[in-house]
Amino acid sequence: MVLSDQRYSKFYLRLGANAILTNFNENYYPLADEEKIKFYRSFFYPAIFVVLLWLIKGADILFDLGLNNYGLYPLQAKGLIGIFTAPFLHADLAHLFANSIPLLVLGAFLFYFYKEIAWMILGLLFIITGIWVWVYARGGAGHIGASGIIYGLASFLFFSGIIRREKGLMVLTLLVAFLYGGLIWGLFPQLFPNQPISWESHLMGLLAGIVLAFYYRNQGPQRKPWDWGDEDENDDGSWAEPQIDDHLAEK
Repeated sequence: MVLSDQRYSKFYLRLGANAILTNFNENYYPLADEEKIKFYRSFFYPAIFVVLLWLIKGADILFDLGLNNYGLYPLQAKGLIGIFTAPFLHADLAHLFANSIPLLVLGAFLFYFYKEIAWMILGLLFIITGIWVWVYARGGAGHIGASGIIYGLASFLFFSGIIRREKGLMVLTLLVAFLYGGLIWGLFPQLFPNQPISWESHLMGLLAGIVLAFYYRNQGPQRKPWDWGDEDENDDGSWAEPQIDDHLAEK
């Protein structure tokens, strides 16, 4: 379950979209319309995933399927299936709604900026977070929800921008911090004693995102080298004597 203030999400998303489409890279200026289309298309796969989550929850409620029994149970054989199923299951509609907007926004950022490796990152976050939760989380309770994926996405986007030091990604780092900096409180269950929060999923997702940001630092968008203009590659660095026109010299 994700605990974050959504009141400013729309404002910061609009702010981020404007930054993405106009200020990230000077090479984007002549392609503004194409970049807008690319940005809007980046919401396609995250939107499908969110719709799928709502369909699953709707079917679970409508037909009383008891799908939450297929959650992740640490160190239990029956809980192994939860590595793959837990992110699709949610306790109630409020839990699902709280996760839907971050999944949509962070997922779109991933597919916009890291299109070449987006599926790899998403798949590995899914598996690594699930395995780590199964191994290290407290027993006696089932873990469900996509919040571990959300923490993984936020962590990857945040630290990847810092590691790569590319200016557009640094703006994204700041935007993620503005939007979802409050996620950090979800790592401290003692702050919410009456709420069943899977802080282990949050922590493992966060760590998985850091590991993947470092491991894939050389894939995807990179910091551009300095462009020194049209300097002569054969220039030996010596000073040449200035040339003066003869007719000017005579004057």
